[in-house]
Amino acid sequence: MRPKSQGMSSRQQTSLCSVVTSRLALYSLLVALLATMVGCAIPHVPSRTVYEDPVNYVRLEEDPGVLLEWPPSFHTHPAAIGPDKLRVILAGLRAQEHRVAIQRWIQGEAPIVPVFQDEEISLLSVQMADAFAQAKLNERVTFYLSLPQTSTKRVITSGGAYVKGTELHLVLGNWHVVYGIPAYGMIYDRRYPMRPTAAKGFDLFFEQAEAVIPTYSSMLDDLLANGKDEMVLDLDKIQVPPPVPVGTPLS
Repeated sequence: MRPKSQGMSSRQQTSLCSVVTSRLALYSLLVALLATMVGCAIPHVPSRTVYEDPVNYVRLEEDPGVLLEWPPSFHTHPAAIGPDKLRVILAGLRAQEHRVAIQRWIQGEAPIVPVFQDEEISLLSVQMADAFAQAKLNERVTFYLSLPQTSTKRVITSGGAYVKGTELHLVLGNWHVVYGIPAYGMIYDRRYPMRPTAAKGFDLFFEQAEAVIPTYSSMLDDLLANGKDEMVLDLDKIQVPPPVPVGTPLS
């Protein structure tokens, strides 16, 4: 008589090994996927929305450079900067493509052009005035403007500002940058308006030069065109023209 076999047959063992291997592979895949999702999670930026439409926004976000335990780091917020003064400030900002010496030798100096268009100034002057009036001492006012080109591409201009005493600090993070929306991964432009999405490549100027407070940057920042992306203005020296009476003909 053939003795009764002990344990599983080789076929059963092979089948069991196959099941275990498949489950281990699935488990490994799930672990890897979870790790990827955690690694690619977009950090939360504490913020408060002041204005938003489908393509633009103005908001208040916490400034990581402000330490609540160190009062000298506080911003002078809330700040009373009216729409008329902000309109003058925004209209007076100018940008110039940054060119190194050899580029200037071949192409000449790039033209200096307004940073914002009239409709952008109209929007930002009102909404940023409201934002400054609401801002806390550890918040900065940020803005984001976009012009959709296709379903996956848009032209963006973004940045932020805060008040320190009588000084207005304004940083232009992106200026007329063509941003391609990635198929996957982190979308930086809307979440981080003050972070550049590409090399900046421009210098920032202000029409009323007497109101500009000089800032200093490193040689590396100058080489990468990151040295003149911040404008510091003395609010007391900005000249706001008196309003034109209704019915007065324009000369």
